[in-house]
Amino acid sequence: MNLLECKDLSLGYGTTLIQEKLNLSIQKGGYIFILGENGSGKSTLVKTMLGFIKPFAGTIEYSPDWKKKGLGYLPQTSEIQKTFPATVKEIVLSGFQADLGLLPFYKKQHYEKARQNLERVGMQNYIGHSFKELSGGQQQRVLFARALCAASSVLVMDEPAKGFDSDAVKNMYQIVSELNKQGLTVITISHDQEAAQKYATQIITLQKREALK
Repeated sequence: MNLLECKDLSLGYGTTLIQEKLNLSIQKGGYIFILGENGSGKSTLVKTMLGFIKPFAGTIEYSPDWKKKGLGYLPQTSEIQKTFPATVKEIVLSGFQADLGLLPFYKKQHYEKARQNLERVGMQNYIGHSFKELSGGQQQRVLFARALCAASSVLVMDEPAKGFDSDAVKNMYQIVSELNKQGLTVITISHDQEAAQKYATQIITLQKREALK
């Protein structure tokens, strides 16, 4: 079953066209790797799927199982606000904001899941620390924990390995692979072809428009 389908999709940013007439689908419950060289539109494609960017042309059809409420997103490290004035605890708990509804109060299960996800990424001892005082790699792990809190149905990650050391990368793949086996749909932008061959149930490879002409 497809979670979403892109039909004759043309996309870019500003007035710059990056890809045109893309036709592809994302499988529900899959572990999808989006590969391609820099400038091929990997991040732009994902941001268009997420609704952050409007397509130039074409359509994206979503199944009822695509729900923003259950979507976790880990952006590229370059897009992260590294001086955000909040504690690690506050950052990770914010992953549950879509669950709060009209009552802006976190519940016991939110605190427990936040603690569990911080432990998963090895940041449980920093729960009361200021986010802006952490190293770049530590901040990335905290934001990974936040994305895990938000991701009850879909997890989207944009080149997460760029912000992790080798041990953190290995741990990330283990965590995500386990969650995928439990039914979580995972969409990962990556340059890591070895990881794609090992984990992916679906590989989407983008080429630059110049290479397609």
